[in-house]
Amino acid sequence: METIKGYLEAMFAGMPNTPEVRKAKSELLQMMEDKYNELIEEGASENSAVGTVISEFGNLDELADDLGLKKEVEEAHGKESETPRRHITLDEVKDFIINRRKKALFLALGVMLCIISVTAPIMLDIFGAGDLGAALMFVFVGAGVGSLIYCGFVDSNWKFMKNSPCQIDMNTAKYVEEARNSFEAVRAICITLGTVLCVICWVPCIIIDYYKVNENLGGVLIFLLVGIGVFLIVYSNTIASGYDKLLELNDKTTFSGTYVDSSPKPVNVIKYKNKTAETIVALYWPTVTCLYLILSFLTFQWGITWIIWVIAGVAHKAVVINCQADDYE
Repeated sequence: METIKGYLEAMFAGMPNTPEVRKAKSELLQMMEDKYNELIEEGASENSAVGTVISEFGNLDELADDLGLKKEVEEAHGKESETPRRHITLDEVKDFIINRRKKALFLALGVMLCIISVTAPIMLDIFGAGDLGAALMFVFVGAGVGSLIYCGFVDSNWKFMKNSPCQIDMNTAKYVEEARNSFEAVRAICITLGTVLCVICWVPCIIIDYYKVNENLGGVLIFLLVGIGVFLIVYSNTIASGYDKLLELNDKTTFSGTYVDSSPKPVNVIKYKNKTAETIVALYWPTVTCLYLILSFLTFQWGITWIIWVIAGVAHKAVVINCQADDYE
């Protein structure tokens, strides 16, 4: 029966997901089950029974009148001819997932290298080699930018998924969904650890300031912790977004769009008053980071300027509350 159910799903994959079509699909499944059980009782083998059921009930065009779906079938065929969708196979999906992990690694590495690049001049300044540190900083930045550029080439073979309609079948969708759910535990650990590292990045400055150690070392540790934290967040989110991209390929108005209804959905998404408010919130932490770097490099008081993160953390909640829509709860 699983073979018959899978075939039925394929038959209705492009049909509109409406109450009438759902009812007809349920009726057709019942007829197929009755015929299958009847053949099995008569002594037919399972393979023979499945073949007979599919040959008798497997053509939706022939059954359209009996099921009252003539209009829906014609509309589905018209939609398919006007906007044909490329079918992505399971093997292609597996290749995409491998490619996505590779892209995630280079993207996260590129961002991390750009963040920690400033540690070179800070660290080498302790040993009186500030010029060498500045040169090394540009080496880090160059490597980071190169890694980011390479990401574009890694992803180039899959641009068709963005530029043209695509679809995946039920078995492929289930494979992606299971892989996505299995990765959720890893993603949760990465995001949690990455966020914790970004939040506590200023703690070393307090410890170093308390024990009167070289203040430059505090600045180095801040950027190292932030760099590692951002690496974990970017890496896990990039992989997760790849799974989401695959699960969103199917037309949500059709039955194929229901293959992954149980996939993780974003929760508690904040709605903002307008585009300006959304932009302010998006640029908040990058602005704080730039302000911190400017003040720190101008004063070289790394043991003091970390207080900006504490103030920014307290102010962030107030900024979000004032920017979010009035009807958001």
